[in-house]
Amino acid sequence: MEKNQATGLILISILLIAYFWFFADAPGPVVDETNDQTEQVESPESRDTSTLGNNDGSRAENLESDSLINESLKSKYGVFASAANGTSELITFNTDVIEITFDKKGGIISQLELKNFETYDGQPLVLAEESLDQQQLIVNAAVGAVDLYELNYELVEKPNSILKAGDTSRVVFKADFGNGRSIEQIYTLSGSHYEVGYELALNGFQNEIIGENFTLIWNKKMRKFEKDLTESRRKATINYYSVEDGMDYLSESADTDEEILTEPIQWFSFKQNFFNSALITDIPMQRAHAKVSQEGLSDEFVKDGEMKVEIALSEVKDKKGEFKFYYGPNNYKILQTVAADFEENIYLGWFPISLVNKYVIINVFHVLEKYISNYGIIIIILVFLIKLALSPLSYKSYVSMAKTKVLKPQLDEIKEKHGGDMQKAQAEQMQLYQKVGVNPLSGCIPLLLQMPILFAMFYFFPSSIELRQEAFLWANDLSTYDSIATLPFTIPFYGNHVSLFTILMTLSTLLITWSQGQVSSVQGPMKNIQYIMPVVFMFVLNSFAAALSFYYFVANIITYGQQALIRKMIDEDKIKQILEENKKKNVNKKTSKFQQRLQEAMKASEEAKKNKSKKSK
Repeated sequence: MEKNQATGLILISILLIAYFWFFADAPGPVVDETNDQTEQVESPESRDTSTLGNNDGSRAENLESDSLINESLKSKYGVFASAANGTSELITFNTDVIEITFDKKGGIISQLELKNFETYDGQPLVLAEESLDQQQLIVNAAVGAVDLYELNYELVEKPNSILKAGDTSRVVFKADFGNGRSIEQIYTLSGSHYEVGYELALNGFQNEIIGENFTLIWNKKMRKFEKDLTESRRKATINYYSVEDGMDYLSESADTDEEILTEPIQWFSFKQNFFNSALITDIPMQRAHAKVSQEGLSDEFVKDGEMKVEIALSEVKDKKGEFKFYYGPNNYKILQTVAADFEENIYLGWFPISLVNKYVIINVFHVLEKYISNYGIIIIILVFLIKLALSPLSYKSYVSMAKTKVLKPQLDEIKEKHGGDMQKAQAEQMQLYQKVGVNPLSGCIPLLLQMPILFAMFYFFPSSIELRQEAFLWANDLSTYDSIATLPFTIPFYGNHVSLFTILMTLSTLLITWSQGQVSSVQGPMKNIQYIMPVVFMFVLNSFAAALSFYYFVANIITYGQQALIRKMIDEDKIKQILEENKKKNVNKKTSKFQQRLQEAMKASEEAKKNKSKKSK
């Protein structure tokens, strides 16, 4: 309503009040009740008309107010104004795995709770909240940018409030603007899945929407769900996938990271250690801007995530553009069914470690999980199986060390013979190895072949949601550190707690190091350095998953048993006799090409050292 119209309406109201006040009939004469018992009936004309006048004024003011509101909505929302005036109204549905609440204001997911999970302190695990998941769906109209999630929608189709496994139903929101124009938002719920189907259609709009694209903005505050805030922040980021470049991500370790993505993407996720919230579609999402930050956040949150993408308007104009949300756990088997490379939301290490985890460890772990409910026992069995599979390599490595120990007196004689001339000493040692039939690298190769499996566990256990909140012995949660004592201070690189599994792992590693030293030829400073590394790992692993430390502890105990058994099987005197016989047989054997190249490399290295020493003088 314009200002002049409002002023005119107010003046008319004042004139009506004045008219009824001044030109109304005078009241009738007062009758003496003692002389005349006849009741005086008041004529309609004699009523006080000031009340009537005030009512008309109030009604006029309300009309004026409504008219002003309507004009304001039209100026802001244009053709969408008829759906802009409304209030929140929540509708909740339950499936086997989620409780989801929609808001008719916006036609959006207002809240989503994972029913089979809790936070570390026993609270409901709410993965989506309207106050923390701020979403905007922006189109360009004649009046400017309009957020379609600010409009009010009617619920035109809804399923039963409870969906069981196997059930699939739709929740349909619609805003009708007349002349065949409408907006539809359709959600598809499944009784046993964490995916929520989403379809968007803008029907009948011709020139009311301007441009070729619409914009989707999703700002998410990621709540803390786990006990360890530092680890939770280290694992939180935004992942995204493009057909050309595959899966990529923003930095997990940086306080703030952002990126402008030039290639279209097909999904993005706000990924935390054990859960993620994602949007997936076959429709290319273009000109994406991704950002994560942890600056200025309270301990209640791990990171802020911001995602902005543009989508072609033609994909939803007069047809249903298909999307889906994923709100659920980072379970490898589940994520494999969601979208291309969606399981990469779980980082299982670099190649070839990731291959070991994907095709060996995960499958064995899930087979054991079907028959055994105690995850501590599963880990013990897993160690036995892996050690059994690696036992041939362990045996070869141990025999190689035993051979080296038998040769140690002869190797020491060669060193004394040549004094400080390392080049000649190493050349003669290589000749000795060749004659007795010993490959000095044969002890290292089996260990190198075992390394991918050893390191695979380093990534597998901290990322396994199956271990989350699973107790074993004194550990309340195998997916995070076990703490038997909290320190009143913080030790750098160690923390303010004591993990008993980590201490046991360290002690058992020292035991293994000592046991291997009994058959090793390593002497001097290198022998002492062996005992430093387990202590270093005690600091590194103190805040890692208890399952990881427990695995290494059990593995060390079994390894010690293996070595004790192999030691009984190996006769060092017999090995010495075999080596001597080989030495006699190969006395005239020529140096192999490999050993020649090795000797040449050592010679070149020694000459380089001498030249460097001369230049420094």
